[in-house]
Amino acid sequence: MRDFGTEVREDIYREMLLPPRFRLPISYEGWKKRARMTLDPLAFDFLEYGAGAGDTVRANREAFYRWRILPRLLVDVSHRDLSVSLFGHTYPFPVFLAPVSRQRLFHPEAELASARAAAKLGVPFILSTLSTCSIEEVAAVMGGAPRWFQLYWGKDPDVTASFIRRAQAAGYSAIVVTLDIPADGWRERDLQNDFIPLRFGWGVGNFLTDPAFLRKLALPPQIDPQAAVQKAYQIWNNPGLTWDDLDFLRKQTRLPLMIKGLLHPKDAALALKKGIDGIIVSNHGGRYLDGAVAALDRLPGVCEVVKGRIPVLMDSGIRGGSDVIKAISLGAAAVLVGKLYAFGLAAAGERGVYQTVRNIIADTDITMGNAGQTSISNLDRFLLRSGNDVDD
Repeated sequence: MRDFGTEVREDIYREMLLPPRFRLPISYEGWKKRARMTLDPLAFDFLEYGAGAGDTVRANREAFYRWRILPRLLVDVSHRDLSVSLFGHTYPFPVFLAPVSRQRLFHPEAELASARAAAKLGVPFILSTLSTCSIEEVAAVMGGAPRWFQLYWGKDPDVTASFIRRAQAAGYSAIVVTLDIPADGWRERDLQNDFIPLRFGWGVGNFLTDPAFLRKLALPPQIDPQAAVQKAYQIWNNPGLTWDDLDFLRKQTRLPLMIKGLLHPKDAALALKKGIDGIIVSNHGGRYLDGAVAALDRLPGVCEVVKGRIPVLMDSGIRGGSDVIKAISLGAAAVLVGKLYAFGLAAAGERGVYQTVRNIIADTDITMGNAGQTSISNLDRFLLRSGNDVDD
């Protein structure tokens, strides 16, 4: 059990001895500022802003502010265990890399840089369906490191089945099915900017390398690239799906199937009934439904329904180590970060991704120790207090 937080803090002090141009930010706001300086304004707006007026984005952060940590004293925290176990695998840290689409908008090495950083840390990298680099290209740079595949369940069942088969063949160990955007969100910045990345060919790497998709085209992409991009744009999503359709996915693979984007306890009960293997409580970071409930607020209710029968993970609004501790104390088995590492990718490629994720893990470790806790697996609701709690 390494003292990971102290190790990283010492690394940061050493990095501060470098000339200023080689130093990287520490805080979330610092990474965002550096990304804004680096990115094309249209790409930055796509990454930074949520749907509508941004009410869901704000709600996600406000939910974390409502919970406070109540630390214990005189606990031996010299040895701390951050490891988590999911689906028969043990990972060293409870922070995973969420699926972030179209990463070449943020850096030329795109998903390959992010995947290499995740591999160095030993935590799962979740590859988006709408990636620039293909399922196989990402697998090649990761070797035996853990990786999951995020599926946007599209209108063409042949392509959907082909994506799943490719992921399984390339060593991905879980399928994460994102179901919270039956319609593309009302994203005011992107509308104002006339910016529709997928329609412009950003994020079609998996389609252009898929045999089932290529068979659907009248002409090869090399001859008519615009037609291929338009076809991908037409089929990538499917608003007509129902719970009954989940049987189709189960027939395609024996890998663990996770649902991402679940918020309602009744949907958690339906997921259990359908034999889903895991849930990710998420509102997509507020990117597609404005005015939605905060993901953290819904986490305890979902966990109450699940009662430990399958893992429940969480994302949306996580910025620092105390957020990780709060989410896990409220029932999450692990958390996903997305925008944070995308800022790191924009700022410094693989090094930026590695350091953003490394830093939040170190912050988690130190926060856990200062709260008087020795193991991620021991965190529970009794560590937290809200405004309605009676002090004890």
